[in-house]
Amino acid sequence: MSVSLHHIGLPDFGIPAEPPAIPAEEYARRADALYADAGQDWVVVYGDREHNANLLHLTGFDPRFEEAALLLGPGGSRALVVGIEGVGHSVESRLPVEVVLAQSFGLMGQPRTTSARLTDILRACGIGAGHSVGLVGWKYRGDLETDAPERPAFVAAGLVDDLRAISGGDPIDVTGLLMHPVSGQRARVSADQIAFAEWAATRTSAAIFRVLRGARPGMTEREIVANMGYAGEPMSTHAIFASAGPGEPLNGLRSATGRVVHEGDAVTFGMGYWGALSCRAGLLRATPDEAFFDAVVAPYFQAQATWYRTAGIGVAGGVVFDAVHETLAAAGAAFTPALNPGHLTSFDEWTNTPIRSGSEDRLASGMIFQVDIIPAPLPAGWTLNCEDTVAIADAALREELAAKHPEVWSRVEARRGFMADALGIELAPDLLPLSLANAYLPPFWLDPTLVCSLA
Repeated sequence: MSVSLHHIGLPDFGIPAEPPAIPAEEYARRADALYADAGQDWVVVYGDREHNANLLHLTGFDPRFEEAALLLGPGGSRALVVGIEGVGHSVESRLPVEVVLAQSFGLMGQPRTTSARLTDILRACGIGAGHSVGLVGWKYRGDLETDAPERPAFVAAGLVDDLRAISGGDPIDVTGLLMHPVSGQRARVSADQIAFAEWAATRTSAAIFRVLRGARPGMTEREIVANMGYAGEPMSTHAIFASAGPGEPLNGLRSATGRVVHEGDAVTFGMGYWGALSCRAGLLRATPDEAFFDAVVAPYFQAQATWYRTAGIGVAGGVVFDAVHETLAAAGAAFTPALNPGHLTSFDEWTNTPIRSGSEDRLASGMIFQVDIIPAPLPAGWTLNCEDTVAIADAALREELAAKHPEVWSRVEARRGFMADALGIELAPDLLPLSLANAYLPPFWLDPTLVCSLA
């Protein structure tokens, strides 16, 4: 593959204003399926401000300041246990639930006299002696990490203790039922969820390009980030902006500061709304740097193209992993992906990933990926990145998406044609580009239409 730079304008594919709604019936199906698959008397799903994706997936509700727990029990019993601020916010739940106040989930210093102890609340909801309890945390441990993967690890310890005290047994970890990279419920989603992710991906990547196009020497980092046009979308990650001068190391995870940027600086901006994340990084230059292009840009874009040409239904994650690494090695790159080259994304930026060294986990219809190839190490003063969101869908799921969300499908098809005709990356039918412009990479920010393409 030969990579070259061409001036290619970004077409106006349209930016959706409102996110498609997930039907209440789908939330009910998700909750019922989790309960059935767990095979326990009760399933308790924990969430808090930083770890809310599982609750969002099951209910549409996220705890904004406190902790919360969804209880699923016999006979279709559903209770959402929340702190005082969660009571009002619980109207966002699309899953019909009984809302129960537990002041133990409230912030420190708030009164504790208006509700019972958490143990008594859990008993009142129906959990009792001899009941088996499956517990969902925000991630789980595998066999290589512990001798007891069945023990809940990533969840508030007090909740585990209280459930043990009232049931008389140890809760077991069932987080994998939601978060396993292949069989987890959140790994393979519906047409409605894909449409929601397309809304997030389009708006996220549009913000990325507003920042990129607005960056000028002499501006502070915060002045540059102000161009993103934030409109109140709920975020899955902080807005990350960093810059560094020639020969200076760059921390690509920090937030914007008052640092003034200069021509020739390394610059990076990444952020995510619920359902997607995008990132672009490069040099704040108007003219190409040939050494940077040859050593970094060309092999990196080849790896991007390889990802899109390799990924698809039935492909083992290890095959994608190897293809990206082998492409970089064949191009003589002095860098490799810092993390897995691609992972599942959702309300949380990183859910899990089948793309691992040696992985036999197969990519499947309904998966939503973040194409995430972060080159490292790079010489100080250089940076490059291009992250976007893509869904995988078989013919039936594509037909459903097109029928239920024709505007989404129209944008997906237009992006697919643009990637093939303008960038030289032809996608298999089962890959659905969800971002504003997947793989549209301007490595020199002061010339934002000068982008990579394959000869």
